Amino acid sequence: MKTTSSTRRAAGFVSYMMVLVTSAILTLLMVAAYRGAMSAHAVTSQVQLRVDYSEKEEAILRSIVALTPNRAIRAMQSGSDVTGIREALTWQSIFTESLVLANTGRSIPDGSNGTVNLLSSLNIPSLRIANSGDNSGLTSPAKIFTAISNETGYISAGINRSLGSGYPPPLTGSDSTTNTRDATYPIISNSKIYGSLAASGVGLSVTSYPNVNLVKYPQINFGYANPGDNFVAKRNWWAFSVDAAGNDSAKTYLARSKRNFVLSIYEIPSQLAISASSFMSLGQYSSGSAWQNVTISGGVFAGKAEVLGTTAITALASRRGMALSSGTTLGGQSFSNSPFTPGVREAYQITSGAFFPASLASESGRSAFIPISRGSAFFNRFDPVENDPIELSGALNHVGSNVLSNTTWNNYSIGAQQCAMRLDLTGVTSNTNATPTMLRFQYYLASGSRSSMSMPLNSAVLTSLPAGYVKICTEDQSYTFSSTVPVDIAYGASGGFTFLQGVTGTIKFANNYNGGPFADPLVGVTKGGYWRPRSPFEIKTAGTQTCMAVYPERMASFLATIGAAIVGPVAGVAPVANYTYNNSLVVNVDYSVTGLNSTNWKPSIPCRMYQASPIHAYDNDYGVILKECANLSSFTKGFSLVTNLRLYIGDDFNTSVGTPPPGYIPGGTFYPPCSLFAPEKRYGVDVDPFAVVLAGQVGSLASDTVSTAVRPLDSKNMSGNALSSGQITVNLKPIVHPADLPPITMMNWLAVLEERRKEYY
Repeated sequence: MKTTSSTRRAAGFVSYMMVLVTSAILTLLMVAAYRGAMSAHAVTSQVQLRVDYSEKEEAILRSIVALTPNRAIRAMQSGSDVTGIREALTWQSIFTESLVLANTGRSIPDGSNGTVNLLSSLNIPSLRIANSGDNSGLTSPAKIFTAISNETGYISAGINRSLGSGYPPPLTGSDSTTNTRDATYPIISNSKIYGSLAASGVGLSVTSYPNVNLVKYPQINFGYANPGDNFVAKRNWWAFSVDAAGNDSAKTYLARSKRNFVLSIYEIPSQLAISASSFMSLGQYSSGSAWQNVTISGGVFAGKAEVLGTTAITALASRRGMALSSGTTLGGQSFSNSPFTPGVREAYQITSGAFFPASLASESGRSAFIPISRGSAFFNRFDPVENDPIELSGALNHVGSNVLSNTTWNNYSIGAQQCAMRLDLTGVTSNTNATPTMLRFQYYLASGSRSSMSMPLNSAVLTSLPAGYVKICTEDQSYTFSSTVPVDIAYGASGGFTFLQGVTGTIKFANNYNGGPFADPLVGVTKGGYWRPRSPFEIKTAGTQTCMAVYPERMASFLATIGAAIVGPVAGVAPVANYTYNNSLVVNVDYSVTGLNSTNWKPSIPCRMYQASPIHAYDNDYGVILKECANLSSFTKGFSLVTNLRLYIGDDFNTSVGTPPPGYIPGGTFYPPCSLFAPEKRYGVDVDPFAVVLAGQVGSLASDTVSTAVRPLDSKNMSGNALSSGQITVNLKPIVHPADLPPITMMNWLAVLEERRKEYY
């Protein structure tokens, strides 16, 4: 049987409308996807450009912080106001160099402007850079930096006017040239002070404390003080706006708001319990014995630090790192690993709510801490080799010339230059006999001008009487001094006088061949007798070392006798500077004068022991003895002594309570603020002391290039032997009020760049 089957299918057809609709939908979806991709690309591009410009700005800002303190120092040096030099110190130059250092014109360094040629080292053929901000005009600071408040120029200086809410309290400048230059150069000057414009922005009266005051510590991780706490400083500041993207907006189509910044240089007198810009070792004496009876309140600063043994410190700040023993505690916290291990700081601050007690200057990107340490130059005003060679135009006083700032760098940074009173050894018996014969004393008069007088020792003869002597009798007469307090006397007439120091009782003013104690200074001339209160200076010995002795308790009556200013210039007469009061003394050997100009007479650091003969043994350093120094209450502004000689402390120093100034805030007993600066100190003059008690602050001026660790609490007796740990008691605390600052102190700078954001004000 045969069967045949067939199937018919429906005829197909194409709907053009459906095809068109579908294709249209797909096309629209594709266009939408494309537009979305392009939009996302544009957003990504904008975000990346913002990140790029933000990173460029950060690099620029960090460069500004690094450059500005250097330029401020150079503006205080001689020759800074000379064509060809001053141009490099302007704000324009600072900003220009910051752009170069930040490599702002290129996303990849190409070797221009002295940068490394990273572009070539990539070795990519036919490389194309798609960054539309490259090759831009970011090498011109005028396109990026502008002053605040529609002012012309690059910055708005915070002096003699207020910029309103959100800006620091302004300084007041008394020098018109400085005020004008502050908008062109970063000027640091003693003439910039806190005046009435800053009265509401600082912690204390600007009338009482115009030079430094209580200001807020900035919000940075470097813990010289806790952020937001008051500390003693003066804040110089300048404001400016930054917009790194605006110049390229026509190419990049990127709109960014200008960012406003305040650049500050805080002048910070050394105020911590222990301070040193050098490598410092804490916790043990050089003998290896652990510290005993040592109490340290507040923070410690060191250029580099090691803490040994079981030592407790409230806070430790360093510039170049720290090494902590397992027994060390900082702020009550011990560290099994480095305190800078990631997460340690954060955990401490979360659990304790306190500022982390260990900090490095490098932890704050827009700040720089600069200790102003001149090393051995701090002690000596007669050594041009140790002082900045650019300032030799001022000879031995280093007054400087052609300086942009009216405060020269040497006068600012060398304590010996800042002292109001100067005592110099200027004469010896002969080139082969080192016995001193003449001192020179310089001091300020009430008018603010400095006067000078020769102070002959017992063997010296002068043609005229120094200030303060009063005639009491004629030749061959006797005079009885009823007081048991020794006085100084002179015998002679115009053209020749001889002198005796520290006499009491009855004295016959006659030639030694006629029963008197004097060699005849003028043969054949009728002479007379004279007296004045005992000098606060004389020659004594400590062991076998010849020394210049200083007696601060005698100073007030002596200064009054010779017509010197005791507490400062008279009312209505402007002081030369804040250190012109006679409350600080430098003691040096003037080895520039004839008879002392051999290198054998130049003091050495470390100090050498003096011996009179032979002088060519290069062992001829003098010393300084400090006695009658327990009651310094007559120094209402405090007292400071600076010397480049070995210092022997022969009595209790500053142990009598003083009267605190009006408005003095800190509690406890007030002592006149005092400081002693010497390359070496010893305790005792007539005998070695049994024990030493130290209170206040301790610091070191050793250079930060010295590899040997400074041990700040090591102490020696008169004989040069180290005191044992059981003989030393120490109670150190920070300065928290400007009234506690001595006349001469070490100085630090803190440069900080902070953004001023409108939403915060």
